[in-house]
Amino acid sequence: MITYAKALFVFLILLLILETGQGQISPQIYRSGPEEKDFRAYLFTYFTSGSAGEAIRFGVSTNGYTYKALNHNEPVLDSKRISSTGGVRDPHIYRKVDGSGFYMVATDMTAAKGWDSNRAMVLLQSTDLVQWTSSVVNIQHKFANQDSLKRVWAPQTIFDAEKGKYLIYWSMKHANGPDIIYYSYANQDFTDLTDEPKILFRPRNGGSCIDGDIIFKAGIYYLFYKTEGDGNGIKVAESSTLTSGTWLEQPGYKQQTPQAVEGSTIFKLINEDKYILSYDVYRDKSYQFCESTDLLHFTPIDSAIQLDFKPRHGSIVPITQKELATLLAKWGTPEGFQSTSNQNPIIEGYYADPEVLYAEKTKKYYIYPTSDGFHEWSGHYFKAFSSSDLKNWKDEGVILDLKKDVQWADRNAWAPTIIEHKKEGKYKYYYYYTAAQKIGVAVSDHPTGPFLDSGKPLIDFKPEGINRGQEIDPDVFKDPTTGKYYLYWGNGYLAVAELEDDMISIKKSSLKVITPPSTFREGAEVFFRNDRYYFLWSENDTRSEDYRVRYAYSHSPTGPLTIPEENLILRKDPSLGIYGTGHNSVLKIPNKDEWYMVYHRFSRPNGINMGRAAGYHREVCMDPISFNEDGTIKILAPSR
Repeated sequence: MITYAKALFVFLILLLILETGQGQISPQIYRSGPEEKDFRAYLFTYFTSGSAGEAIRFGVSTNGYTYKALNHNEPVLDSKRISSTGGVRDPHIYRKVDGSGFYMVATDMTAAKGWDSNRAMVLLQSTDLVQWTSSVVNIQHKFANQDSLKRVWAPQTIFDAEKGKYLIYWSMKHANGPDIIYYSYANQDFTDLTDEPKILFRPRNGGSCIDGDIIFKAGIYYLFYKTEGDGNGIKVAESSTLTSGTWLEQPGYKQQTPQAVEGSTIFKLINEDKYILSYDVYRDKSYQFCESTDLLHFTPIDSAIQLDFKPRHGSIVPITQKELATLLAKWGTPEGFQSTSNQNPIIEGYYADPEVLYAEKTKKYYIYPTSDGFHEWSGHYFKAFSSSDLKNWKDEGVILDLKKDVQWADRNAWAPTIIEHKKEGKYKYYYYYTAAQKIGVAVSDHPTGPFLDSGKPLIDFKPEGINRGQEIDPDVFKDPTTGKYYLYWGNGYLAVAELEDDMISIKKSSLKVITPPSTFREGAEVFFRNDRYYFLWSENDTRSEDYRVRYAYSHSPTGPLTIPEENLILRKDPSLGIYGTGHNSVLKIPNKDEWYMVYHRFSRPNGINMGRAAGYHREVCMDPISFNEDGTIKILAPSR
């Protein structure tokens, strides 16, 4: 049964898609999937010259400039199995907007049969970049009034946010007319086209245009295309909408060579305001690259590019570390390829301050982190990740976005904590979080939301006698001996207060400051084992390589605290390239005396070289906790 909250959430998602209307996928709009900040490498899809080359091949790069062919430059898909002509050209790859995989389209053609011999395109899809399903769409067979069709070239995919559908565009030539760029929409399964082809773009001079490639930037779609038979170069047209037919054609050619070119592809460098345009210098059988910040003015960068293969008309897309690892596991690591291998991070991408929960309602584990990778901790939304086995984690997407879900704050979404509350057989989830250096609370019926904010901050004041620090880093704890709930918080000080029965307000009369001496900075975590309350916290600044975890214990959830002689339990390990280990939570496996610490560290291997930025390029790891017979915690070794 669909609840009102869930129905409202779906409606708001659709409304945001329609309002945005830009084809650029923002994390606060789509519930799951990797984001630009989490990409680590690039995948180059291409074909090569000759009849044997008319097949899809892959190359990979970790910097966008140096590419190595996978599978020894042999095809990764059998053209005879996926096409109607026995060959495919011009592969274009596109990440699905929901993060669930990729689409790829290609020209169904072998040049040996003639340039006017093909009538079809190939549609493919994959969840892992290794296993692909495909279908052939023959335009002449599919649609009426196509008897004079001569060729179907270079299809590409883009998401039309106004329609909420994937738009496929390509060039076609009928009889003796010019090549024109048309479009249609893919069906829900991405196995067919649903609409009669319509004109997407045709130059004002009525000349031919092929090889369209669209990228979105700052509210504008930029269409790169080749002027066939009219200069044979790459031009650009702009529009604020995809299908209005209104395009502003920019003057001049964008290629940086006097030779004839085609098959342009434009992509953005990961986490940079730079774009790289590449194109096929087909008569010279070479490829050229140039760079731009405004998509209008380009500078050659061929001296910075290294390829160990000779591509023809292809496309480039950013990928995650996990996706790169999957490709290398399938096709092998090319000789000399410098992979950014990393071990232990249990969720992929830049995340920090992890809170871990086992939910009785769903019998699953959940991690709620800070969305990291944003300059100076400027993220504004929270995600959740779920797992049944603590090994495979599913991105459940955005569960709370300050910019659209919270009225009183819209910045600095940090360090959440959550608790499962069961009352009269019904589960509620209370999600306490930091926003604009205050602490709020949101509520849901499910561990992954949607969460409804209380409408005001819960903690927006300093305890009496405190004149330093920040009101951040909440931790919520249920005392198993009394059934009472407590909230802990603070940076520079540690405060605790009992929660009221409504779980969204505190008993101010119970507020108490229990700051551990000397080393306390932030990130309190409280758990209970064998009649002892454990208090963990982070020492030093999160930008420091010496960010680390200490602990104390008590016989009460509000202190006083006993600090063991050896209380530093998590620290850096330079021999493994591990730095900045801190801000943890603790997980107990149900019905077992088995414990884990979930924490963040600088991203490996480059975090230690980032300076201040290391403090907001962090990743989430997990290692087991063990105890001595006297109940003290053993020193934990951060692992790879």
